[in-house]
Amino acid sequence: MTINKLIPLAVLTAVFAGPAMAEDFDLDALIKAAQAEEGINVVDSTGKIVDMAESFSQKYGVKAVGTKSKATAQLEAVVREAQSGNVQGDVVMISDVPAAMGQLLPEGFATSWVPPDLAADIDPKAQNPLLVVSSPNILTYNTQLYKECPIKNLWDLTEPEWAGKLAMQDPLGKPSYTDWFNQMRSHADDKIAAAYEAKFGKKLETDAPSATEAFVTALAANGPLLTDSDSAAADAVAANGQTEPFVGLVSAAKFRDNTDGKLTLGLCSGIDPIIGFSNATVGLIVKGTNSPNAAKLFIHYAMTGEGIAPQGEDGKVSSNRTVQLPADEPSGIAKHLDEVLAYDPSTGMDDWDSRQDWQDIWRLSYKK
Repeated sequence: MTINKLIPLAVLTAVFAGPAMAEDFDLDALIKAAQAEEGINVVDSTGKIVDMAESFSQKYGVKAVGTKSKATAQLEAVVREAQSGNVQGDVVMISDVPAAMGQLLPEGFATSWVPPDLAADIDPKAQNPLLVVSSPNILTYNTQLYKECPIKNLWDLTEPEWAGKLAMQDPLGKPSYTDWFNQMRSHADDKIAAAYEAKFGKKLETDAPSATEAFVTALAANGPLLTDSDSAAADAVAANGQTEPFVGLVSAAKFRDNTDGKLTLGLCSGIDPIIGFSNATVGLIVKGTNSPNAAKLFIHYAMTGEGIAPQGEDGKVSSNRTVQLPADEPSGIAKHLDEVLAYDPSTGMDDWDSRQDWQDIWRLSYKK
């Protein structure tokens, strides 16, 4: 199936605005229909998708092949394959929600489907489009250098004592960071302003249009150590033998390196007003797939505790509220999810449209 024209946004919104009623959904019928189709290819930015696809195949007798691919490559492949009528990826799990909302959904290259029998358990904010998991990115410290997290307020990171001492990925190369900035402005700006007042004992006075923009400007001016990966940021904070008193903003998944002694990361909790942010992954069915039922079945599987278990080990949080993180998940983030700014796709298009603006603010304000 070749996608050669735009689908009106109103029609597309109706397609993924909400699932059918649960009583109209028959999982057994979906399984039988999927088993009658050819196999599917499932793409995600984590290697855990390989294990998920194998387990899916064993459970349902439907062939599925999982492939790891970066979000940018996924986006390009979906568009290119749809335009050529040669769809190879049937399900894509894209860790760049704004790009998926800005490039794939409005043009009909992919659709979002919420399993009707699970809809009541899925956070309503995660249904339009369907967010499969969220990856917490949290402030961390070195437990060998500090007895507790030395950061108590997000504005601490703008103070001279922390100049050059925050390790984080470069917002100019990591869109999830500019999305974080925009999510703060959209959904927590009042909390950012209140945190400033709590720390400095006076209301924030700024020429910036928002408290978040004032914070981002001050943070950039304090010269964080910018890296090209989570691993590099985590190493700067808590690699063996590290003597520099860095704190870091890294994925909860990096705490798995604590278990083999490579790192000594500690989770910062109780920071006013947040300890970090979540980067979400959207699950989409590619238009033109020859196996639409198998694709839906995989999405259904990924929204269950059994299906998403390999990613839960890395601290990734299912949007299905009945699915819990493993008790032995290394970061301990499960006890602090209410302190993390959860991704809200209701402003996803604004995140997409404002990326360049946030990059400009960061570029003009950053000082080494």
